[in-house]
Formats: sequence, structure tokens, C-alpha cells
Amino acid sequence: MSTPNLLMIPGPIGLSSDVLRALSQPQRGHLDPVFMQSFASALKRLREVCGAPTAQPFVISGSGTLAMEMSVANLVQPGDRALVVNTGYFSDRIATMLELHGAQVTHVKAEPGDVASLEEVERALASASFKVMTVTHVDTSTAVLAPVKALAALARKHGALCVVDGVCSVGGEALEFDAWGVDVAFTASQKALGAPPGLAVVLAGPRALAAWKARTRPVAAMYLDFAQWLPIHQAYESGVPSYFATPAVNLLMALDVSLGELVTETMPARVARHQALAKAARAAWSALGLSLLTKTPEVAAHTLSAVKYPAGVDASLVKHVGAQGVNVAGGLHPALKATYFRVGHMGAATGGTLLETVGAVERGLVACGHRFDLGAGVAAVQRALAAVG
Repeated sequence: MSTPNLLMIPGPIGLSSDVLRALSQPQRGHLDPVFMQSFASALKRLREVCGAPTAQPFVISGSGTLAMEMSVANLVQPGDRALVVNTGYFSDRIATMLELHGAQVTHVKAEPGDVASLEEVERALASASFKVMTVTHVDTSTAVLAPVKALAALARKHGALCVVDGVCSVGGEALEFDAWGVDVAFTASQKALGAPPGLAVVLAGPRALAAWKARTRPVAAMYLDFAQWLPIHQAYESGVPSYFATPAVNLLMALDVSLGELVTETMPARVARHQALAKAARAAWSALGLSLLTKTPEVAAHTLSAVKYPAGVDASLVKHVGAQGVNVAGGLHPALKATYFRVGHMGAATGGTLLETVGAVERGLVACGHRFDLGAGVAAVQRALAAVG
């Protein structure tokens, strides 16, 4: 079996050795006491990681898209108004879901690579009575970081539930669920949480659960309904066997280990580490004569970079970098996907993996005929990392 390339795409990401060991344990049943303890531990750790002591976590088999739809399906009924703070491809996706569940959707958009101003969002919130406002914390298609804290405050001021897409942020960017007034945050296991793909994660706060309980129509999807999953999660957390659908046992045990790594590192230290890696990556791109899709440093995510191809270089760069032993990703935003590539630097990523990635990008650029000072990107990473110790 061939050795896989270093995985530096924006998810799934490389895993720590302890997470891999947890994943490879002999299969246990879903009512095995060891698994039940691990599941309960994962739920508690999710609250800690997200600063969400009052929230109810749900972890079910599925992708981030399933977590997105679970959030929408339980909050929205036909005729409800929803405001989407739109920063890219995944903002478009949640808007489509909202419409499928009967919501009347209003967008507040910015140019790709930017986020709408707080003033624009507040004007939109004041224009109608919105049930929910959705925010993509980090849009994986554009690497735009939205100001969730300020946006959540606006939603609360205008009586809207704040729903945060944290698929590419939770575990790598700061998120204080309770302190910021977030009502729902959802994510998936395979990005900054540092676990394998296959788990959809939703945290629902008290206002969101109250809105769900006040529905006048049943949730139109049995598998997504909080009513099916709430007693199951409460039972597992209490150590009591329960069943609705078979959980992904080994994935959940691996998630518990990865969350334990987050808790041990502490979220402030983890956020600082991601910020340092992002700063070093940006120094490298600049040294190579490359620019970011994101308009300003303030809206640039710390979990990934969206990097424009220089003049004379096209999407073949991704293949050339892969030939150097590192996997990066092409563009995703429909209007721009042929103009940029994406590099993930989250979770278990280190200065060493970033150096290896930048070196591979340099060699890929050489293969594409781009002229630059060979080694400049690697040297820039070294300087940036040395500056933070």
C-alpha cells in the first residue's frame, strides 16, 4: 500500500496518532459501557470547547451538511423569515436549505472574499421580523472569517435566533457560544476538531430549544428531529442505555479523544496556535508573490488560506503540488474556482507540516513556470514561527 500524501486540504485533515489508535480499536456495541462513557465524555467536552455550558449537544452520523440541515429543520417552519449573512458557497447552501423548509430568505452579501458590514446587517434585521439569522463563521470556499460575536449581538437585539455554521471554525477559531449569545452552532468531525469524517455536531441553546418546542408543525424529517435525538443524548450522558439509530461507535470514540486533546491544549492556546500558523502561511504567500482571496487580514480565517494563482499559473498547480507529496485543494466558489487554491492549516497541523506544504507549493510553482526567489516562502515561515517562539 502506498503512503498517502500529507493532507493539507480544508478537511478532512490529518489525525493525531492517539485519534488513529482510538479509531482502530476492536468494534464495540453501541450499548457497551466503555462506549457509553466515551460518548458522554464527548458531549461534555463539546460544551467546554465551544464555551456552551447551557447548550444541548447532538452528535449523529452524517456530514457537516447534515448538521446544517438538522439546525434548519428544527427551527424553521413555512412562512418564517430568515436572514443569511452570505460570505460564499456554504452560505448559499444554508439559504437553499432554508427555502426548502419553507422560509422566506433575505441575503446580505458582500463581494467574494469579504463580509457585509455590521451596518448593512443591522439595516436588514430592522427591515422585517426574522425568525433566524445565519452566519458562516468561516466559509470554506472563500476563507472569509465573519465577526460572529458582533453579529450575534445584532441578532439578539432584533429578536432573531443566531445560527452559526462552524464547520470550518469550531476547534480552530474563537467561539464563545453562551457569552456571545449564539443560539445554534453546528460543525462536523473532520476539520478543526481533528477527528475522522462522519459525524454531524449541533449545539442548541435554550432559546433555540424553546423555539423548537413552540413549533406548530412537526419537523419534516424524522432522522433530523430533535425529538428523536434529545432523549438519546440525555440518556447516554446519564449513563443509561437508549436507542433510536445505531451511532458510529468508533468515530465517536475517536472524537472523544480528539476533544480531549483540545481540552488539554485549552482553547485559548489552540486558537493562538492557529493564528500563528495562519500568520506564517500569509508571510509565505506574500514572499512568493501570491495574494489572498480575502480582502483584508481582518476577514481572513486562521484555519485555511484561499490563495490566488499568480499570472501565468492555473489550476494545474494543485496537481504539481500533489506530485511533491502534499495535497492542497482547488477553488470552490462557483464564480472564482479556477482562480485560486486552498490550503488547510488546522487541527493537528504544525509548523513542520506548514513548512513541508510551502516547500511543495514552491516546487509546484517552479513546475508551472512561475518566477520567484526559490526558498523565499519557506524562509518566511521560519521567520514567522521563530518570532512566536
